[in-house]
Amino acid sequence: MRVCGLEGDVVIEMHGVWKVYPNGVEALRGIDVRVEPGEFVYVVGPSGAGKSSFIKLMYREEKPDHGVVLVNGVNVKRVRDWKIPHVRRKIGIVFQDYKLLPNMTAFENVKFAMEAVEAPKRKMKARVEEVLELVGLSDRIHAKPNQLSGGEQQRVSIARAIVNNPSLVIADEPTGNLDPENSWDIMYLLEEINNRGTTVVMATHNKEIVNTLRQRVIAIEQGLIVRDELGGEYGYED
Repeated sequence: MRVCGLEGDVVIEMHGVWKVYPNGVEALRGIDVRVEPGEFVYVVGPSGAGKSSFIKLMYREEKPDHGVVLVNGVNVKRVRDWKIPHVRRKIGIVFQDYKLLPNMTAFENVKFAMEAVEAPKRKMKARVEEVLELVGLSDRIHAKPNQLSGGEQQRVSIARAIVNNPSLVIADEPTGNLDPENSWDIMYLLEEINNRGTTVVMATHNKEIVNTLRQRVIAIEQGLIVRDELGGEYGYED
């Protein structure tokens, strides 16, 4: 396996990728795609189109049945289970339901991500405080998830995703549980992270966001990429 580290390397490559589940459902069929460093990519499509499978392949939650998936130069299908955490060190993941540890404070949730990759302990406190300030939660670092609003919890999730300086942030419906005001706050935050050089791939059903903050759009239907365009529109009715 090769871990890329050279400027200009492709962040994500998929070649002839198929994903077929045990019940026979073909979630992805012959996918070919390439994502360059620094891109912001929306992944859109109807429910059941294959978006989640497409996203999960990138952080090795799922493996392709056929084809090749390269993330930061690593063929994820060949990664042994015990090495998956190593591959994910350069990937930040933001979920719709936050997935925060309920008994930990905001500070502890973000710090845990650094501990998981065995980051130097002497750097943890300053780095955690830095990213919590970036997401606007300097005054909430000691709050536990049940003391935070949905928008604040998602901000902690984003801080956790970026604390290890990933080359790629994968956001799976990050605004799905939020009201419009908080959704826009999260989007502006993701744009800021992208402007700092991090590649962002975001699956979403939010038509207004996609049509307002124009970026590259990859549309998936019935397991196929049917549209891939820069500055694209959402293209589906709510």
